[in-house]
Parts: sequence; structure tokens; C-alpha cells
Amino acid sequence: MTNKRNGTLYTGVTSNLAKQVHEHKSEVATGFTKKYGCNQLVYYEMHENMDRAINREKQIKAGSRKKKIALIENMNPNWNDLYDDIL
Repeated sequence: MTNKRNGTLYTGVTSNLAKQVHEHKSEVATGFTKKYGCNQLVYYEMHENMDRAINREKQIKAGSRKKKIALIENMNPNWNDLYDDIL
């Protein structure tokens, strides 16, 4: 999630991506994403189980900002909001 191209980045994990993004967009989710206005889904990965998803989340969070931007731009070079794509 981000607030704008090359803006603040948020990485999280969920078992229901569409619901979680909707909550960020409607500011129901409090905390970091609400504080920084991170309401655009610009990158996501699907995993076969929660353990793998959590491990991948930790990997991404441990990476540099440069690596996170590279992930986004490889999947979504224009930083489009992908929310409608997951509905």
C-alpha cells in the first residue's frame, strides 16, 4: 500500500486482501496506513498458506526501500491502484 507514487510504503499480510484494502481505503483500519494515508494497492502477492505469506512479508519488510520499489515497478510500472483488479 502507498499514498502516492514513490511515497510512503506499507507492507502487510492478510487472509482477505479485498476486505483489508477496502478497510484501508475507508480509513476503518487505524494506525500506520491511516496516519500516512496509504490507501492505494500497488503490489501484492498470493501464497498458498498463511505461514508462507508471513515469511514473505518478513522478507519484504527486511528489504531496502529500493528493493520494495523494484518489486512494485516490476509488477506495476505505473503505480496504478490495483484494488479493482482483485475484486
